[in-house]
Amino acid sequence: MSEEKTTLEVIAPTVDEAIANGLGQLGLPREMVDVEVLDAGSRGLFGLGGRQARVRLSIRWAGEGQSSSPAAPLAENPAPKKEQAPAAAAPVVAPARTEPAGDEETLRIATQVVSDLLERMKVRARVTADYVRPEEGGDQPTVMVEIQGNDLSILIGRRSETLNALQYIANLIVGREAGRWVPLMIDVQGYRQRRERQLRQLARRMAEQALHTGRRQVLEPMPANERRVIHLELREHENVSTESVGDEPNRKVTIVPKK
Repeated sequence: MSEEKTTLEVIAPTVDEAIANGLGQLGLPREMVDVEVLDAGSRGLFGLGGRQARVRLSIRWAGEGQSSSPAAPLAENPAPKKEQAPAAAAPVVAPARTEPAGDEETLRIATQVVSDLLERMKVRARVTADYVRPEEGGDQPTVMVEIQGNDLSILIGRRSETLNALQYIANLIVGREAGRWVPLMIDVQGYRQRRERQLRQLARRMAEQALHTGRRQVLEPMPANERRVIHLELREHENVSTESVGDEPNRKVTIVPKK
């Protein structure tokens, strides 16, 4: 199969902070990524007009003919791709699907991949996988990987960044190992279900506030999968509409009263 490169762009006050933040989001050690400095940043004059540093972290995958272990480093680094998908994005399409999901082998692969990633992160936890019904518009069940253990908040991170990054990487590796695209979701001790309930309640409450004040309500920045929950919750609402504004990673949902 063709080599794929997983990348993540990070912006921070300094190059070192950007690299550290990126490694934290990916949950990987420094030796497992290549770093490209896109902008070294500038302090500006007397602290004014400064520019933040921007770096691109690229995960090293196993080369053709080598072991397909999820985190095996390459002997040589291929040229970085021109485009990259943000860590907080929904599962990305890996190699083309050749058969429908729903077999026990796919569950075994998903469990093993996530277990291996957690082991490399030095996180002790129990990993199980099962199928859940397809999402709206989907034509095959999603593989739900559940992680259970003690004090696993480190796997969630701020705004779910760590959890989304872990899910993104696992989705690519599982698709690679299975030889087809596999819809995959990772949850930590039921966090995603609790978070979805909170987001739906928030959407309804802010819709009422938008109607009461007659003004649009701008929510906090959210990753794409959480913004989608807000949009779905209010899409049938008769009196408000929703839209996403801003740039990643600070893209926000705005709830607008209909005139």
